[in-house]
Amino acid sequence: MTTDAPTFRRKRVVIVGAGFAGLWAARSLRRAPVDITLIDRRNHHLFQPLLYQVATAGLAPTQIATPIRAIVRRQKNVEVLMAEVTGVDADFNEVILGEQRVGYDYLVLATGARHAYFGHDEWEPFAPGLKTLEDATALRARILLAFERAEVEPDPAERARLMTFVLIGGGPTGVEMAGAIAELAKKALARNYRHIDPGASRIVLVEAGPRLLAQFPKDLSESARKALEKLGVEVRLGAAVTSCDADGVSMGDVRLESRCVIWAAGVQSSPAARWLNAPQDRAGRALVGADLRTDCHDNVFIVGDCALVSGKGGKPVPGLASVAKQEGKHAGRAILSMLNGQPIEPFAYTNYGELATVGRKAAVADFHGLHLKGFIGWLVWSLAHIYFLIGFRNRIAVALDWTWSYLTFERGARLITGEAAGLSVRKHARSEAATDRAAE
Repeated sequence: MTTDAPTFRRKRVVIVGAGFAGLWAARSLRRAPVDITLIDRRNHHLFQPLLYQVATAGLAPTQIATPIRAIVRRQKNVEVLMAEVTGVDADFNEVILGEQRVGYDYLVLATGARHAYFGHDEWEPFAPGLKTLEDATALRARILLAFERAEVEPDPAERARLMTFVLIGGGPTGVEMAGAIAELAKKALARNYRHIDPGASRIVLVEAGPRLLAQFPKDLSESARKALEKLGVEVRLGAAVTSCDADGVSMGDVRLESRCVIWAAGVQSSPAARWLNAPQDRAGRALVGADLRTDCHDNVFIVGDCALVSGKGGKPVPGLASVAKQEGKHAGRAILSMLNGQPIEPFAYTNYGELATVGRKAAVADFHGLHLKGFIGWLVWSLAHIYFLIGFRNRIAVALDWTWSYLTFERGARLITGEAAGLSVRKHARSEAATDRAAE
């Protein structure tokens, strides 16, 4: 008499999101006896800290994005699905992809966040944010198109609106974008036009709080403000935006006329918490415990920008790439502990320092009390970002581009393509027709 041997089934780990948190969760399980399904609605991993450089024509999209399949090709226990998750059925341990379902034993949700408008979603068409490559290329077209339209605009008032750029939010994204636009206008485009002076552009950075870079020490915040003002950026502190439309923004009784407003003031989590009916904060982030799980489901981890994680003293950890990486690693290690029947260690965030750049040769850096400013800060910022880029080719390409830009002030990604280019042509035709009618 023979009996069938019991069939051993490897546990399946499903990771939703191939950002920093999701990728590092997968990497931490590369030697684990599990099968991993990595799901993302895009086919590339994006190095978000340099996204603003694409938006300001400093880098090409391919220099900060890498195909997900190329990143994990050597990790044999990973399969990649390009699909959009629409929900989670936690009762049956399934991730919902439209009409399809993918089962899991362990789930890691690392779905990130989008920009938030604090209850004023109607502002989004007039003040787009910056979270994806699509956002960056659209902003690049919007910024460059403003100069092209100003070049053919006969009305001085409208030309002034076109050459006024308003950035809302004084965090790292707003500060870095403001500095980059100032250098683009006043250096890279300085001698490219015949009828306008790009150097006369007005760049205004609006922050509702009392200082820029609120998470940095006060002396570094002040240093960043001075560096921006040296570049010609107007910094307005304690100024909360009260309305935003196609013609500009208002801050109470103060009005800024602008055709190019950029939002960098807040983020809203993906619907990960709603999928699980888990408690969440006002930004939609899931409230997770020290093990990065909610109280509802012991086999689901929520990491990155879609989770609210408390650090030392109960203060939430910042939404940084380094934090997402550490949370992703912790989720992977926690799953290994569960597989081995061991207790899960609580997550402990290690702060390696904070960096923000202000233009091509100034930055601020805080390394546990060691404050770096100016060129030294910029050099450390540059080396750190090149080091953390994924892929040797990307590191070399970015290093060469930055070196060339530093020496020449040139920017090699100043392209307006697609629908934006067509809009520019039509606008030029209308302006010429208006000029001809005026001459008659």
